[in-house]
Amino acid sequence: MRRQKRDPSERAFQKGYMAGVNGKNKEQCPHEQATIRQQWLTGWREGRTDQWDGYTGVSGLHKAENKMS
Repeated sequence: MRRQKRDPSERAFQKGYMAGVNGKNKEQCPHEQATIRQQWLTGWREGRTDQWDGYTGVSGLHKAENKMS
């Protein structure tokens, strides 16, 4: 069974969130299109905030799953 393609802005948010949680720099955003780039940066900001708040390891994975759903 084939999976449906995800919304590009949702996928950008998810990838940005994971980059933020992993401590990557926001300058590493791979997107050029303004709306998609903004979604990635929004996810990155939330990921960085969660990293600073201590959501790493198992607690971070549960929070990330909830954000991605």
